Amino acid sequence: MSEERVERLLAEVHDDFGMIRVLEVADYRFLEFGDAIEQSCVFTADPSWLEYDYTRAMLIGALCHEAPESALFLGLGAGTLTQACLKFLPLEDVEAIELRPDVPRLAIEYLGLDDDPRLYIRIGDALELLDSAEPADLIFVDLYNDLGPAAGHLAWTFLENCQKKLAPNGWLIINQWATDDGKPLGAALLRGLYHRHYWELPVKEGNVILMVPAELDQTLDLDALTARAQALAPRLGYSLESLIKAIRPAT
Repeated sequence: MSEERVERLLAEVHDDFGMIRVLEVADYRFLEFGDAIEQSCVFTADPSWLEYDYTRAMLIGALCHEAPESALFLGLGAGTLTQACLKFLPLEDVEAIELRPDVPRLAIEYLGLDDDPRLYIRIGDALELLDSAEPADLIFVDLYNDLGPAAGHLAWTFLENCQKKLAPNGWLIINQWATDDGKPLGAALLRGLYHRHYWELPVKEGNVILMVPAELDQTLDLDALTARAQALAPRLGYSLESLIKAIRPAT
């Protein structure tokens, strides 16, 4: 967007972790942490619309599963990915763990997050609450603050426990920062932890989405994934094929 974009401040709150703001610019609303660090972008006419490639790539991670019934979101943000998964996947039970209590409140009040009966939101630290979560077919790790990825993105035991919390044939989808060489942050740790058995999807926002299966004998069926994405495209309103073509084995 141009420097001349007209911003309208809809909400500003301060909590123990800093400032949270909701801004409106034309047809979009933004959730920001701290000093104008954008966390989420919502198209107000359709809050399930995924504006950014990294969220579309995380949806691709969800499509690795043939028919997921349960999902766990570690980090909620504005809830756009959660909304998209609730709308486009056959989910029956969805849990989200969000550190900051004002985030889901603002998401519901200003950012179009539906009060869906399938969605259960808990407030607290995902690193502490993961153990008490139900196993899930899909687990999403997207724990960011105004300084970047939270400690969980490089915490061996936490990331190991995320994989262990998967149901059989489940998939763990991690929104990881990319380093200057295009590899995911903590690549050496991730290779060791997951035995190089995962797939990466780099996106233009400077992230690498990791798709980690529950078991070592579980593989990514690219043909089936592509077919599911193609079938969904008319409902999504965009194609995921160019992103799927960028999927690579662990580096």
